[in-house]
Amino acid sequence: MPVYEYRCQKCGKRFSRFWRSFSSVDESQMTCPACGSGHVSRLISRVRALRSEEDRLDTLADPTMWGDLDENDPRSMGRMMRKMANELGDEAGELGPEFEEVVDRLESGQPFEQIEAEVPSLAEPDGESLPAA
Repeated sequence: MPVYEYRCQKCGKRFSRFWRSFSSVDESQMTCPACGSGHVSRLISRVRALRSEEDRLDTLADPTMWGDLDENDPRSMGRMMRKMANELGDEAGELGPEFEEVVDRLESGQPFEQIEAEVPSLAEPDGESLPAA
């Protein structure tokens, strides 16, 4: 039973439509649920492969993934942290908004020491700061 994604050419709204079978797909009668326009186009949906935790950890352990890592370069550290979060998948969401902010700042080239000074929530609950990367 397919689910297709569409974008309305009039209002720009993106929406999904569930079809009972492949043969029932009739895009000529598709209308936008937001504005009712019949000018919609089907989008290519994202594909997601289910991977085991072991497979994801094996990918992180592969030394070729970290060949360009320079621990003294904030941008390089930010790219590495982003790769790790992408490999963790849904579990990365548990890292919280502070993680995203730190990665964004590192990717922009901001030194870790400056980030640590400007984002006080990086301090451990006992009041000690995290070690510098």
